[in-house]
Amino acid sequence: MANTTSRAPLAGGFLLSMSILIGAVVGAVKGEASFGFVIGAAVGITLALLVWLIDRMRG
Repeated sequence: MANTTSRAPLAGGFLLSMSILIGAVVGAVKGEASFGFVIGAAVGITLALLVWLIDRMRG
């Protein structure tokens, strides 16, 4: 029988959602909410991809 280790995968959804929210708020304060949203989304996607890559290397 195969010996499989059970480990919880990492998730980057929180980082993505918080980056979008923070980007939109910072953008709204500076008068460019849409630009802040886009920048926040780009940062969040990058962070989520990094978490995914780290998780893939762990396993």
